[in-house]
Amino acid sequence: MDNGVSAGSTASTSTLGNIALGLTLLAFGIGHTGVVSGVTVADSVSLAMYVGGLALFVLGLLEFRGGNGFNGMAFAGLGAFWFTWAGGAGGKVSPHAAGLFLALFALLALTLTVSAASGLFGQGVYALLTLSLVLLAIGAFAGGDGLGKAAGWVAALSGLLAWYGATAALAHWPTALGKASGSGAVAAG
Repeated sequence: MDNGVSAGSTASTSTLGNIALGLTLLAFGIGHTGVVSGVTVADSVSLAMYVGGLALFVLGLLEFRGGNGFNGMAFAGLGAFWFTWAGGAGGKVSPHAAGLFLALFALLALTLTVSAASGLFGQGVYALLTLSLVLLAIGAFAGGDGLGKAAGWVAALSGLLAWYGATAALAHWPTALGKASGSGAVAAG
């Protein structure tokens, strides 16, 4: 998450990365919940591959180039996750392979949760992502559909939080979830 979006800037690669992450998580989560009739998690594959996968990975490389190691790791790592998930979606892998894949990327999300320097906001996005991946992994191993729905709600909440933080940073809204620095910058998370 962007640790200091200056009040004078209108956008940054981290803002775009958080929007991409938020929208992908929302689509992925809503697909798992079944709350929208006729929309399944399979419907989020294209968005996950290109917005969550390719775009986040490229934005991660740009963040690394700009000297932001945390956002570089977060966006490139999660971009790899989404691109790989989209490639294996639709029953192309066994349930246990999917569970292992989700558990391994839950470790990345946990690392991001612990390492997020933007405080409660950034940690909240990644903690919710970690929880959703753990629930999905357990559901894949156990064959439980109920855990998938619960994970979908958690993922959608994480996506909403990431989207909100990016929107707040872009619109320069002060947010109780972020923190203001002494230079007038708003941390979107």
